[in-house]
Amino acid sequence: MESGITSSRHARAAAAPEVLAVFLKLGLTCFGGPIAHIGYFRREFVERRRWLDEETFSDLVGLCQFLPGPASSQVGFSVGLIRAGWLGGLAAWCGFTLPSVLLLLAFAAISPSLGGPVGQGLIHGLKLVAVAVVAQAVWDMARRLCPDHRRAAIALIAIAVLSVLTTLYAQLIVIVLGAVLGLRLCKTDRPIATTGATHAGEFRVTRAAGAVALVLFCALLFALPAVSGIGSRAISVFDAFYRSGALVFGGGHVVLPLLQQETVATGWVSSNNFLAGYGAAQAVPGPLFTFAAFLGWSMHAEPNRWSGALIATAGIFLPGLLLVIAALPYWQALRARASTLAMLSGVNAAVVGLLATALYSPVWTGGVRSTPDFAIATIAFFLLTRWKVPPLAIVTICALAGVAEALVR
Repeated sequence: MESGITSSRHARAAAAPEVLAVFLKLGLTCFGGPIAHIGYFRREFVERRRWLDEETFSDLVGLCQFLPGPASSQVGFSVGLIRAGWLGGLAAWCGFTLPSVLLLLAFAAISPSLGGPVGQGLIHGLKLVAVAVVAQAVWDMARRLCPDHRRAAIALIAIAVLSVLTTLYAQLIVIVLGAVLGLRLCKTDRPIATTGATHAGEFRVTRAAGAVALVLFCALLFALPAVSGIGSRAISVFDAFYRSGALVFGGGHVVLPLLQQETVATGWVSSNNFLAGYGAAQAVPGPLFTFAAFLGWSMHAEPNRWSGALIATAGIFLPGLLLVIAALPYWQALRARASTLAMLSGVNAAVVGLLATALYSPVWTGGVRSTPDFAIATIAFFLLTRWKVPPLAIVTICALAGVAEALVR
């Protein structure tokens, strides 16, 4: 029996390079955001390679959309975990994440040298990309997550609360408020459908490992703020990005207001750099959370450049990975609870309000300076929502339009 377990471990370890190669290819070619990424994953791992059956993959997607964090990265990590154990999960995350990180670091390195009308026009065009992309995210999320009057009311309450709160914890307060209102307003007595047998065994995560991950997640979430003020600045940076990654419900774009509050409002990164980097993040493949690497590189004081990028990237991805490890053994039981789904409905509605507030400031106020800017952003928005033009094409259009506008002035 022991030799069988050992050989199984060796087999999973031997599969890790294969996992790395497959996810590296996906990291170089997956454009279009988390929903598109999951479509790529399904074709690759369910239809083509048959690493997973349809039911297991659907359970993974449901779990990762339920949890805060970058859904596509969490799904990829779980697929690697199933295929090749813990080493496979790490290989999947590295392969899918590193191409985007390196591309954004290259942009962060050259962006300070982009002077003159062409360079400034390019940077401004990327800010207009951010306007169009965030407006599309607000539009799509409002239709999907606020389909009735109760959830629409929660979103409006979130906007009202954010308009008067100036504390650094405003986003957290709104998320907690959304959960409470969701529990009160969105609970249903209808039975919750499940997909049948649990796949915890296939996920290779024991309840003990899940408990350790949950304890570590909570310990970092609550302990880091307590020590960040008395420790090194690196701890403060890690804390800021960790909290941002831990509170992102409803899609990658929701990370924008959280990161803006942690980096621009604190003076670590300028508003111009922030919006330009967010626009550039739309042009690269892989998860949107790698925007954190750009911010870590671009911070005015140490840790910045390579060390800042490493700390920011590790901080923003770690909570989502810890949560998916913690939840895998318990997913079937969690999703069958009406109260859990009601709270999630309220949180998702609240983040629509949170993202709508960010659309105004800093995205709109930092990007739209004139009538031509409004026209460019509006055209880009309709190209995204009505004609389904790929984000990479939108980045190109807005960048060229920004350059042309700068040259005409």
